[in-house]
Amino acid sequence: QDPTAAHYMFQDDPFLMPRNAANSRLFSLSKESGRNTAKYIIKQFPQYFDKTFAEPNVPCLMPETLTPQIEGVSEEALKERIHLRRVKDSVDLFDQLVQAGTPVSLETTNSLLDLLCFYGDGESTLEKEEEKEDLEEPGVKASEQKAPKRQFQRGSQSSGSRWRENNNAERIFKIMPERNAHSYCTMIRGMVKHGASAKAYDMYIDLLNERHKADVHTFNALITAVPYLKERFIERWELAKVFLNHMAQQEVQPNLLTFNAVLKTLRRCGGVGRSMSLLVIKEMEALDIEPSLATYDHLLFIFYRGVDLCPSGIISEVLDDIQKRSFTPQDPDDANFFATAMQACCDLKDIKLAYRLNKAMEKGDNWKFVDMDRLNAYWSKFFSLLCMMEQIDVVLKWYKEMSPSLFYPTPKNILDLLQALDAANHLEVIPSVWEDMKQLGFNRRQDLLEELLSLMSREQHPDEIQLAFAKCAEDIKAVHEQTGREQTLLEWTGSALGHVALLFSRAGRTRDAWYVNMMERFQQINRIPTDQVMDEFLNCAKQTNCPDEAIKLVKLAASLGLPSSQRLKSRTEKEFVLSEKQK
Repeated sequence: QDPTAAHYMFQDDPFLMPRNAANSRLFSLSKESGRNTAKYIIKQFPQYFDKTFAEPNVPCLMPETLTPQIEGVSEEALKERIHLRRVKDSVDLFDQLVQAGTPVSLETTNSLLDLLCFYGDGESTLEKEEEKEDLEEPGVKASEQKAPKRQFQRGSQSSGSRWRENNNAERIFKIMPERNAHSYCTMIRGMVKHGASAKAYDMYIDLLNERHKADVHTFNALITAVPYLKERFIERWELAKVFLNHMAQQEVQPNLLTFNAVLKTLRRCGGVGRSMSLLVIKEMEALDIEPSLATYDHLLFIFYRGVDLCPSGIISEVLDDIQKRSFTPQDPDDANFFATAMQACCDLKDIKLAYRLNKAMEKGDNWKFVDMDRLNAYWSKFFSLLCMMEQIDVVLKWYKEMSPSLFYPTPKNILDLLQALDAANHLEVIPSVWEDMKQLGFNRRQDLLEELLSLMSREQHPDEIQLAFAKCAEDIKAVHEQTGREQTLLEWTGSALGHVALLFSRAGRTRDAWYVNMMERFQQINRIPTDQVMDEFLNCAKQTNCPDEAIKLVKLAASLGLPSSQRLKSRTEKEFVLSEKQK
């Protein structure tokens, strides 16, 4: 793998090679947007894509037929529109059948409820179509979709579309002449998915009153909704236990997603979660259910979030198990594990655990769980930990291999790297870091510029390094003076101005130090130079034998009312050969 190359998805167009993480995300989303646009065109104008030129014809590579073929008002036409996921057309046709007095079978009505509950009564979108699987298949249910994040309002959830009051799903459910367990279960899963947790719980009570039994996917959805139904931690756990007891009474066998839903609820149960989560894992072992990455993600979140960190024993045992296995996707939350685990390693400041985690990620197909956004977050945390805990040679080796092939450093990563270079006294590497900063677009970040200038100007270095530092200072000066149509002027700070003047002075560039920075800039921005800046400049003037510059320095100190003006005057008279006019 070429460490200087970007991700393979950007190789086709060199113009779109990203400069930083923001560009990488934008360009990857742009490519996906282009694919979605192509699908939209095919869907909206199918008449232009009805000819097959391929020889031999491969049906799976051809556009799907998305135009209804059955005309008229009939149950078969309704089934076809449900299959094509045409939400509005399906509802309209169902209403026409009801108004005409044509009975619709329970199976077809349940299929329509599946469609409405999956899309939240809204029209299907291309993005949702890619995610959707038939709700009647036991493998993927609406309740298994990624659980929404909690908002402040009780019982409210955020998952894109909202569950409207008296929507088409509720209306059709109410007018059904007969309802079976599937009807209730579909409504419950749809309500949980689209944020109506309280309604879902009421619907579950109705299901029990009708003496129906819920399936495992409905229980999974209800357990996921527990944090939105109860406020106190202990009440949440008690309600989750109620659902688990009901599963046992109804002889419903729990699956992996059931235990993941319980652990996800325990994430929001504070100390109760810590005390109960390990019991949940033991119950999984008793039922011979292998944990997925989402199981471990929830476990690490429970024990390694917040200031009260647990010892590293739990995460070490988790990594022992993960290093032995290659995982397959079983839960939407599987993709969160590696970023969560790396964050735990950073919080524990344990580089050995981070190495083990990285080795586990590279095992088999585990790397596929980390998408572009999570990949950058994962490597960014790993690199920050390296800067904190590893020797500088190891840090630089990883830096060269990781950037930009694996990730794009964030401003924090650059700051961590500069601090690592400072701790190891390897400041001669700073000019190459500055080149990377320019490439990444961080050359206008005030915090990074201040840190960079502070490190370069803190001590005197050999001439070769000082010349390289002066070149960096010249670039930084140019950045401050750069004005573009879309760029605001980067204001000088007193410290940055002094650092640049120091770097120019130490490199023997007296005229740059004076005319470009000190005399003009300090007076213009009403800043006071430090005594170190004044002394260094005077030393530079002495080395280059420029008494005129020394005299200007004394005048500047006097005009600014600096206490050091008299001392500078005495040094100038003593160290320079002055003419009568200059005296």
